[in-house]
Amino acid sequence: MTEVLRRELVYIWYYFDLQFRQIFWYWVLGMAIGSAVSVFARDRIHGLFVRMKDAKWGLAGIVPACLLGIASPLCMYGTIPIAASFSRQGMRHDWLAAFMMASILLNPQLIVYSAALGSTALTVRILSCFFCGCAAGLLIRLICRDRAFFDFSGFAEQTSRDTDPNLLLRYLKNLWRNVKATGLYFLSGILLSALFQRYVPQTAMEKLFGGNGAWGVLMAATVGVPLYACGGGTIPLLQEWLWQGMSMGSAAAFMLTGPSTKITNLGALKIVLGIRRFALYLAFVMAFSWLTGILVNLIV
Repeated sequence: MTEVLRRELVYIWYYFDLQFRQIFWYWVLGMAIGSAVSVFARDRIHGLFVRMKDAKWGLAGIVPACLLGIASPLCMYGTIPIAASFSRQGMRHDWLAAFMMASILLNPQLIVYSAALGSTALTVRILSCFFCGCAAGLLIRLICRDRAFFDFSGFAEQTSRDTDPNLLLRYLKNLWRNVKATGLYFLSGILLSALFQRYVPQTAMEKLFGGNGAWGVLMAATVGVPLYACGGGTIPLLQEWLWQGMSMGSAAAFMLTGPSTKITNLGALKIVLGIRRFALYLAFVMAFSWLTGILVNLIV
């Protein structure tokens, strides 16, 4: 190994270790809370949503639907079978749209992860995801009125894997699945962040994502499409980009387009939407993310 390569590896390890120490406990706490919600509170959250269908809230029901979607710990492939069950029980599709959109964008585990970005970024993420869910519900109401928007035919409700009679073992098994699902993405995100910190000049990040211009927000929204694989894996990257000059509006756009265009989420949504409505979904996500990023830059 040449001296130059050895020196570069030392630098990369230094940046990796520094960020790992800063974010690691957020990752651990996020998994612990996420597994606790999944094991002990998921059925209660979904039960609250089911009981909403008999309430005469009209459009106002979009708000609790969003909040319950954020509280739900399921990924999109877990959310869609649940949503199919809700639909068969007579749930309004504008409420379902709000629930599903919010569930795609945020969950208790990701909220804890995002705390590593600071209070401003955390607040922006929570509010932007909530309003995106509300906007999705309103859009479906305008388009369909009382007609169905989603096609859930062929989706049966998934059986839960959290069935061990021992509550502690049930929780630990869920936590271990969580570690396996997010661990590699988490470490990969820190490694990418270390490489950015070592080799990408700060001025380049400021030019690409900085300032209050609409172009930087659009670029961040676009980059979120191919880069996002796991919420925990993008936190180190976002932290590094914010340090290097990324505007908060650009970060908001990235945090919206990333999970909403994650490849597994798109695959699930395409099944229940069909081609034309799937294209409408993509247009909605990009437009809302861009406008939100511009608004956040004006405010923050």
